[in-house]
Amino acid sequence: MKFIIRGNKIDVTPAIKNYIENKIGKLEKYFDKASEVTANVVIKVRGVEQIVEVTIPIKKIILRGEDSHKDLYAAIDLVSEKIERQIRKNKTKLKRKNSVDYSFNIDAIDNDDSAEKVIVKRKNIDMKPMSEEEAILQMEMLGHEFFVFKSADTNNVDILYRRKDGNYGIIMTN
Repeated sequence: MKFIIRGNKIDVTPAIKNYIENKIGKLEKYFDKASEVTANVVIKVRGVEQIVEVTIPIKKIILRGEDSHKDLYAAIDLVSEKIERQIRKNKTKLKRKNSVDYSFNIDAIDNDDSAEKVIVKRKNIDMKPMSEEEAILQMEMLGHEFFVFKSADTNNVDILYRRKDGNYGIIMTN
């Protein structure tokens, strides 16, 4: 597994880099061709919290986890466990849907605590039609609260979201 590790308001020391590579590297067992997989790791500091964000794009899906803790090493442990749970939880769904093209991804925008909110990221995406079930799976894999996708049934752009009661809702466009 290859790693791209960068720090935001923090220097990435060799010790931190080695710990990340050892901890996240344990996930290699879940990938067919681990040498072709690249893990993108971003370490951020917000107040006393150490935030670790890991994104692993693989063939047709994107695994993503983010966690924070006052101790950086604990945050790395937490995010590693979160991604491993995500893989295990969705293992059977992924095997069933292995012919589906998951090339759609929207990253969460980093919330800044300042008074004035600005757009900090723009992303162009390639939308391919997918079923509602596939959209739910992709949203769960990303760990997001919403997911924008092109419906395979209507060919319209729809928005899937998680409701407060834990179920899902879809906003359909014309």
